[in-house]
Amino acid sequence: MADASLLGELRGVRAATPSVWFMRQAGRSLPEYRALREGTTMLDSCERPEMVSEITVQPVRRHKVDAGIFFSDIVVPARLAGLGVEIKPGVGPVFDHPIRTEADVDALPPLDDVYDAALEPIREAVRLTVAELGTTPLIGFAGAPFTVASYMVEGGPSRDHLRTRALMRSQPEVWARLAGWVAELSGRFLRAQVLAGASAVQLFDSWVGALSEDMYRTSVQSHSAATLAHVSDLPVPRIHFGVGAAHLLTPMLEAGATAMGVDHRLRLDQALDVLPPGLPVQGNIDPATLFTSEEVRFAEARSVLTAGSRAAGHVVNLGHGVPPDADPQVLTDLVSYLHEQGAQRA
Repeated sequence: MADASLLGELRGVRAATPSVWFMRQAGRSLPEYRALREGTTMLDSCERPEMVSEITVQPVRRHKVDAGIFFSDIVVPARLAGLGVEIKPGVGPVFDHPIRTEADVDALPPLDDVYDAALEPIREAVRLTVAELGTTPLIGFAGAPFTVASYMVEGGPSRDHLRTRALMRSQPEVWARLAGWVAELSGRFLRAQVLAGASAVQLFDSWVGALSEDMYRTSVQSHSAATLAHVSDLPVPRIHFGVGAAHLLTPMLEAGATAMGVDHRLRLDQALDVLPPGLPVQGNIDPATLFTSEEVRFAEARSVLTAGSRAAGHVVNLGHGVPPDADPQVLTDLVSYLHEQGAQRA
């Protein structure tokens, strides 16, 4: 894997041609995924190593992207730890019992050898996937403490995360214990993937854009840092990505990232004005362009390459995940187009 161009970009070594992968490239947009998953719930599929491996490899096989992203969900670790949670179609993750009081936090299962043993299907899935991918790197994946804990507090998806933000303000000690538990949960999940063969990791914070910088620094940053610390002693790049988090790039970087993902709301050159020199970036084609003409889509790709040209390293990605109704051929053609582009340097 040492010679993989994508890993070089994540370490600040530019390649002759762009490297690209897509968040949520493995999953709903592919007909082969839907056929394989038929009759199996989302979370059950995440605990079946052979199925996880096949799903992870499918977009690499089809699109020729430069990395696989481990097929999972941010609530899988919580389920493996013993919490009742399911992904309801059309809704998202829903917990049986929301965590909103000190007693609820007291009742959380310990993250001990039992949890470590429960991670064995994850380790096996990674081993199978790495063997199948060959020289293509695998990126490990986990949900960040704020987003996972928010699902736990709200009980499911939320537009505004009011209960979570209220808990952070009214009972900061309870929040800190919950977020600390999630940091350990996700951190061990990440470490298991790396030790089994993943070559990089991404910490994904879906809802962090709902927070102010002050609240992030006071109540979240240390817990994201604790998550990433679980793999900081291992020789793998650490990507940190948040949705709607342009105002949080600096504190999210300070949580222990070695590369920053940037969503489609902020141009990469503007992100580079904020971030320190020499930092690799990832992003950030607007997913909406997948539903436009090829001319518009390729123009967006060129614009993103230009905007990222002065970065120490640049991995091309979408500014968020692949929409479920995206045309797979559009993604395949976009990857091919990106690979045809010569390296752009400022």
